[in-house]
Amino acid sequence: MVETFDLVVIGAGPAGEKGAAQAAYFGRRVAIVENQAQPGGAAAINAWVPSKTLREAALYLTGFQTRDAYEGLSLGLDPKFAVNRLRSRAAAVVKAITGEVRTNIEAHGIELVHGTARLAPDKHVHVTTPDGSRRDLRGDAILIASGSRPFHPAGIDFDDADVVDSETVLDIDVPLESIVVIGGGAVGTEYSSIFRALGTRVTLVDARPRLIPMMDHDISDGLADALRRIGARVELDAGAVRVGRDRDGVWVKLGSGEVARPEKVLFAAGRTGNTESLATDEAGVGVDERGWIKVDESYQTSATGIYAAGDVIGPPALASVSMEQARVAVCHAFGIPFKEMVTPVVPTGVYSIPEAGAVGLTEAQVADAGVDYEIGIAEFARNSRAIISGTTEGFVKLVFLRADRRVLGVHILGPDATELVHQGQAVISHDGTIDAFIEAVYNVPTMSETYKYAAYDGLQRLARRSG
Repeated sequence: MVETFDLVVIGAGPAGEKGAAQAAYFGRRVAIVENQAQPGGAAAINAWVPSKTLREAALYLTGFQTRDAYEGLSLGLDPKFAVNRLRSRAAAVVKAITGEVRTNIEAHGIELVHGTARLAPDKHVHVTTPDGSRRDLRGDAILIASGSRPFHPAGIDFDDADVVDSETVLDIDVPLESIVVIGGGAVGTEYSSIFRALGTRVTLVDARPRLIPMMDHDISDGLADALRRIGARVELDAGAVRVGRDRDGVWVKLGSGEVARPEKVLFAAGRTGNTESLATDEAGVGVDERGWIKVDESYQTSATGIYAAGDVIGPPALASVSMEQARVAVCHAFGIPFKEMVTPVVPTGVYSIPEAGAVGLTEAQVADAGVDYEIGIAEFARNSRAIISGTTEGFVKLVFLRADRRVLGVHILGPDATELVHQGQAVISHDGTIDAFIEAVYNVPTMSETYKYAAYDGLQRLARRSG
């Protein structure tokens, strides 16, 4: 028997949940197919929810972020106890978040189907349930939101217990003396700072010349400097890296020929789409060599009536963007006049220590475009709230047009950067100028006040150029 729905969603991560809720809100009958025991997807179960929780718990337990302000005053924690507390806290938060996702699904009257989905012709979805039985679903539209998983390149043995990826790293249940992190993107940088906060000797390796290269060069360089200041070794332009094992344990060979022997190796360089079990070819859905589904501007795949959103379509692979992609896809699928596109002004955040946040264009992008621009920078070291809290590392950087002072980019390194960046997002979204920050009245003391002084710095730079 075929069960019919207006929309069948594959995957209950951020994109799947929000896309399903959008359709249900507008009166459509919706089913979500999820192969995990709990909804929430990789984001909630083994990606940003547990990793960000580990970060906050590590900072709380160790006082690492304010160590300079309270030098000589610290709590001695048994390392094994600290790791256990970190893991239990992460598990508690994952349980709470997945519970909220389930509650939202139930509140919208969405049917949650537990099983593995396989596409079939004519918008059919065959589901194999955990007990081996099969359910056949059909939707007027299908939304594929099956997410992604860590990329495993050939030549690295991920069956080795001492080689982990960004998911299995969460299984580490003992204190580590040393770790090599391969990959200087957001995940690698975040875990490098978390392990360093816990006292682990960290070596971060990347073949590229900068950490997180899509961010502004001052952010990338500032993060590398910050990691080095807290005792991490950062090796950029490291060339090809090899990983292996001999009788003495796991080893990592850098491009220079140097061999490191850490307790664990974390490979955190890229992800790949979860499409291999979907039988996309049977439904006429195009997929590239990395497993990403190809979509058009409305997030429709090469198969009419089948849409895809979130990590499964590739970068930027941000939960915030994935949710909006799914909402837009559903509105296009059913002609709902609500959301037609995802805003191009999308903030990004890196939950390292310190945090990094960005929105808009980098200085390099503006320079490459041949635009006459200026910048303004204010450091947290001169901000009263940062001084009080002992979190003075970092800065706010504005990139703006010289002619009319319109803000093109905001880049922040420092405390609460992922929160502060939204003020810059609002100004850019409304074609605002740096005058918006100058005219604003900020509570004092606050980190937000740094925007004002970055804008004043921009005015001073303009005056010097005019003179």
